[in-house]
Amino acid sequence: MRDPLLIAGYAFAGAAAAGLLGAGALRMLRRRSVAASLAVVAAVAVGAMLAGTLAVAWAMFLSSHDLTVVTTVVAMAAVVSLPTALLLARRVVLNCRELALAARDFGDGGAFRPPGRPAPAELAALSRELAAAGARLAASRERERALEDSRRELVAWISHDLRTPLAGLRAMSEALEDGVVGDPARYHRQMRTEVDRLNAMVGDLFELSRIHAGALTLSPARVSVYDLVGDALAGARPLAREHGVRLVDGRVEAVPVEVDGKEMTRVLANLLVNAIRHTPADGTVAVAAERRADTVVLSVTDGCGGIPEDDLPRVFDTGWRGTRARTPPAGAGQGLAAGAGLGLAIVRGIVEAHAGRTDVANVAGGCRFQVTLPAAR
Repeated sequence: MRDPLLIAGYAFAGAAAAGLLGAGALRMLRRRSVAASLAVVAAVAVGAMLAGTLAVAWAMFLSSHDLTVVTTVVAMAAVVSLPTALLLARRVVLNCRELALAARDFGDGGAFRPPGRPAPAELAALSRELAAAGARLAASRERERALEDSRRELVAWISHDLRTPLAGLRAMSEALEDGVVGDPARYHRQMRTEVDRLNAMVGDLFELSRIHAGALTLSPARVSVYDLVGDALAGARPLAREHGVRLVDGRVEAVPVEVDGKEMTRVLANLLVNAIRHTPADGTVAVAAERRADTVVLSVTDGCGGIPEDDLPRVFDTGWRGTRARTPPAGAGQGLAAGAGLGLAIVRGIVEAHAGRTDVANVAGGCRFQVTLPAAR
């Protein structure tokens, strides 16, 4: 029993000495290539075997012949294991380099392309994670590009829409100042109209900035959809009469919802103004509301003739107005109605703040805008 314990002890001492030397070498090489670390690991394995064998041979006084045999076996193991470790290290290094090059292209704005060379499981998992991160980053870049395009379009149209009434106000004020106006009261009324229009556009910009900044404060209360639709229709009827458009309240169920009444009335008013603007004279704008499962769906259907399918995803984007909306008819509404494409963006922001969603689809002769809200319990 004593000899096996002594052999184990001497073998452990020799192997431990080789392991400590290998640990020191790995610490010194921790910033070098993984190939060097793998070579050290293979060398430690062979060295530990050799050191343990020599320690046992010295303690047990093996014959020179036996010691030569053992040393030869260990040397042959080293001849095989070290090149194998270096070959494995070279493959790992090549995989790491390909992965680094793919990540560099991905960081420079390109798409991440996983290396085609078979890789160890850990590197393959890292490649999959980088591919997923690349997809998310590409989507984020696309959203950022769309937001930047929307911002530029908004600035351009706001500048245009502000310049027109300001130029009119200046011309009318100069005419009044020079005393060349035959009917000053008419000019005063027109100036008041233009000021109201500018004030409405500034209010829309402020509302949109609050929505984008997450500063929109809601005061939800239990209200009936029937009352919301009735208030919105009452506010939109004067504009509808001016444009010769009929307002029709179709099937409007008295379903309760938990919403901010003021903000949701604004949503319906914006949808109605938008529908009236784009519906020709003698056309019809229909409003409906119904319960579907645990939601309430409010819809506004106009007679605009439809929106190109490619433009439908952009209808609720900030600053987007579409081809037909760029030349609104004379006297087309106030503020939002003749504004810079803020109305539907505000609609989406307010609805999403209520945990709802907005949709638009083409129907026979026009479009249907839908607002889906959670139904009150």
